[in-house]
Amino acid sequence: MTVKEPSDPPSLVACYARALLPHRRAPEAALPDSEYVRTDIAVEPGHLAAYNQVCDFRLSDEVPGTYPHLLVFPLQLALMTERAFPFPLLGMVHVANRITQHRPIRLGETYSARVRTENLRPHEQGHQFDVLGELLTGDRPVWTEISTYLWRDGRSAGSARSRGPQLTAPAPTAVWRVPGDIGRRYAQVSGDRNPIHLHPLTARLFGFSSAIAHGGWTAARALAAFEGRLPDAYTVDVRFKAPVLLPAKTAFTSWRTGTGWAFELWDARRPRPHLVGVVKESDVTGQVTAAATPGPRPDR
Repeated sequence: MTVKEPSDPPSLVACYARALLPHRRAPEAALPDSEYVRTDIAVEPGHLAAYNQVCDFRLSDEVPGTYPHLLVFPLQLALMTERAFPFPLLGMVHVANRITQHRPIRLGETYSARVRTENLRPHEQGHQFDVLGELLTGDRPVWTEISTYLWRDGRSAGSARSRGPQLTAPAPTAVWRVPGDIGRRYAQVSGDRNPIHLHPLTARLFGFSSAIAHGGWTAARALAAFEGRLPDAYTVDVRFKAPVLLPAKTAFTSWRTGTGWAFELWDARRPRPHLVGVVKESDVTGQVTAAATPGPRPDR
């Protein structure tokens, strides 16, 4: 494996510029055998406060479990816009995210970060792969993330997929009104300026009727609903089902399971789920285990 250690965070502007260049798709090629590493990374208090405000976390010197994604995101973007990367960045679909916090992460500490890709596999609509990000102290991971992406290659239309029974929207425990500018606000703090999130006109270029909320924002907003109830070490596992078209009115529900909580976010106006997920106590092994599965809703 080739280890690349940039002294400064990769330029997001340069990464997005590379993403706009014509890309010769090579879906049968392997993922690049590269790992990006940076050391002496610290959380900037002002940036954390801005993130907490956008995602509805309380202000604290303890970092929300979703925040470290912003620390590894520039490395992820640099890796996924390498010339050797087999898929173009624009048009990629973020389908799942799994985060394990092995212990609390606080202001005043420094960390190392590393990012690599793995597990390229066929999918009925193309190919899926995982981007693994880690924060470490020494050689010990304190935070781990697996982001799963789908590249659709046109071999199978979405309408041809088998459909399960129609689900019934749950009784919400909270209704969230998502403003039309949340994509731009989250982009400001995250650096994720994918045009599908910024404006209806740029989103329409990629087939959306309006701008859509970042998956990272919806996952963070869901996790914020559990503040004050999370253990020091936990895993949050989210599956993205349908985009949140902005502005939106969404319905959130959660319930206890044997190992923690399960939750869902739905369109409040029609029975369409945006995401489903679980939060469970982690065994703090430092290893990534199999994905968790939500238990049945109490009203099913």
